[in-house]
Amino acid sequence: MRDLYIKNGQGFLLVYSLVNQQSFQDIKPMRDQIVRVKRYEKVPLILVGNKVDLESEREVLSAEGRALAQEWGCPFMETSAKSKTMVDELFAEIVRQMNYASLPEKQDQCCTTCIVQ
Repeated sequence: MRDLYIKNGQGFLLVYSLVNQQSFQDIKPMRDQIVRVKRYEKVPLILVGNKVDLESEREVLSAEGRALAQEWGCPFMETSAKSKTMVDELFAEIVRQMNYASLPEKQDQCCTTCIVQ
């Protein structure tokens, strides 16, 4: 089922919890699955660390997220869905990426697929 969502998606937000190291580890195979299904490395994608409002409980350093995003060649953002920190900017950025992407297949989809951990 996830492959179908990926196939039809134009842009992806890979979201992990800053207060859960395992969720950060679990996000890596999801990106691999996206690249496999889309058959293209340059899929519009943003790596997102969520729950920045829980800074005192942080398990995943910002530097870890930035390093992974740099390895993948994608933007990195930290957000808080609870306090709405950087959420509008996140969606504006994924839309911007989708608008400028030049994927090798026809782009007739109209929605963003979010994979949240």
